[in-house]
Amino acid sequence: MEYDQDKRKLLSALSHGSIFFSSLVLSIAIPIGILFTSDDPVVKESAKEAINFHLNVWVYEVIVGALVFLTLGLLGIILIPIFFLFHWVPPILAILQSLGNPNQSYRYPFIFRVV
Repeated sequence: MEYDQDKRKLLSALSHGSIFFSSLVLSIAIPIGILFTSDDPVVKESAKEAINFHLNVWVYEVIVGALVFLTLGLLGIILIPIFFLFHWVPPILAILQSLGNPNQSYRYPFIFRVV
């Protein structure tokens, strides 16, 4: 079955880019909605990866927050810039890969896949 490449690019990029809308419910609702409404297997895989990335970001955010709190902010000097890079760089790479090669889903490194 042939799928529309432009639609595939748009929905895959939207799934990965939803993390930029907010860090709460809206950001994960977009890939969940795409996962349930799309019939394209590449778009579904991209939505699953985006959902897994969101869940991992939330878990790592809690861990980093707890460590910064427990060390009275001292670990924040090291952990917050690393978390910032982990939170922003992979989705940008995923969007670029989705737009450049729409036939392959981007796999985030260093995450646990729950969905």
